[in-house]
Amino acid sequence: MEKMEWELAVSSTTALLMWIAGIVVVLVLIGAFILGRRVQNRESRRPRPEEQPKLPEGGPVGEVQEYREPDEVPQDGGRLLPHELKGGYGQSSTHPSPSQDPADHRKDNGSSFGSGGLGN
Repeated sequence: MEKMEWELAVSSTTALLMWIAGIVVVLVLIGAFILGRRVQNRESRRPRPEEQPKLPEGGPVGEVQEYREPDEVPQDGGRLLPHELKGGYGQSSTHPSPSQDPADHRKDNGSSFGSGGLGN
């Protein structure tokens, strides 16, 4: 009989601990909700519909598609550091290609990086 009483005591203690754990979880969730509301109240308000950006009068800006060519890298054997590039630190400049014909810009040799070619 003593073993049965001990098992009942353990199960009632376990049940009590589960209730306490459940209450703690609920309190933590309520605290997180309250904290979230406080943080949200400190943020700037959302813009009203009339404050939203508007389309230009001429309609949406169209996409420009053109072939561009990079500035050439000097072939004197020296290396360029980022601050020595023409456009400034780490920026390379490009300019429109004289020919906008797609046939002039096709790569038939497959030697670009990642193309699976031999790189010849």
